[in-house]
Amino acid sequence: MHQASYYNELPDKKVQCQLCPKFCVISPNSRGDCRARKNINRKLISLVYAKPCSVAVDPIEKKPLFHFLPDTAAFSIGTAGCNLHCQWCQNSEISQANPEDIPYEIMGPEAVVQNAIENNCKTIAYTYNEPTIFYEYVLETARLAKKAGIKNILVTSAFINPEPLKQLYKYIDAANIDFKGFTEQFYKKYCFASLKPVLESVKNIRKTKTWIELTNLIIPTLNDNMKTIKQMCTWIKNNLGADVPVHFTGFYPHYKLKNLASTTSATLLKAREIALETGLKYVYVGNIPATKAENTYCPGCKELLIERSGFSIIKNNLKQGKCPNCKTLIPGIWKD
Repeated sequence: MHQASYYNELPDKKVQCQLCPKFCVISPNSRGDCRARKNINRKLISLVYAKPCSVAVDPIEKKPLFHFLPDTAAFSIGTAGCNLHCQWCQNSEISQANPEDIPYEIMGPEAVVQNAIENNCKTIAYTYNEPTIFYEYVLETARLAKKAGIKNILVTSAFINPEPLKQLYKYIDAANIDFKGFTEQFYKKYCFASLKPVLESVKNIRKTKTWIELTNLIIPTLNDNMKTIKQMCTWIKNNLGADVPVHFTGFYPHYKLKNLASTTSATLLKAREIALETGLKYVYVGNIPATKAENTYCPGCKELLIERSGFSIIKNNLKQGKCPNCKTLIPGIWKD
């Protein structure tokens, strides 16, 4: 058992978790909303420290990160539990499970780093479920990875409180942040969370040295209103800048939303068009048959810079992070 960070002791042997904006008050021998943190003898204990249930070597494009060390591999780990309960979750088998109910392996931080080295991975990705809920495991692994010259990636909802965020992001080199939607009503009804803390977190992350990209899964009838998507794009431009890459991805029926249709290519391409019209420079579309919307183009002269097919790089024409044609600088981390 590993003691958790960020909690307060309360009367009646209760504790209050301070890690995420839910501020769970946890009775003795009970768990927080994420299922991964338990009050044992008035100590908050992480039930998932060094217990990944999903381990893989993934292309970094799968995270998705398109402007961060393209065509490299990420050693990827995830655990059971999550502090959101998205009704479409593609990884619900682990994210909505108790840690003891699914198979896992023991893999301490040192072993994670060693595995990354042995698999020729330039990065470690904390992914599959929400990394916030295995915070202590991420933090210690990320510290060791930094010392070993390996970069750290979070794939996250950014539903985390400011102080733990500040401590963690000292060690995080890149993050793909998932905007579930762009209204409080949507977050409350379909994620059992709140939008406002996410927006504050994203602004705080932007102030760090962490490279960020954003993902928005578009779900038919639920968050596919183009007026709301335009509002989201305007917020991104005004608060994060036009250079932040945005990925619109397609929904497939899953978990508790099997009754809905898949997102059409037309919807995704329309969202991309709106984002570009709003002034965002790097907008991508995923989870649909290959289109030119997977590629990176120079915002200046429209030269094709990186050609992609799914998670594969077909051609990379970038020269030292510049367009070879007009020499425009393309924001990103292009080499280790």
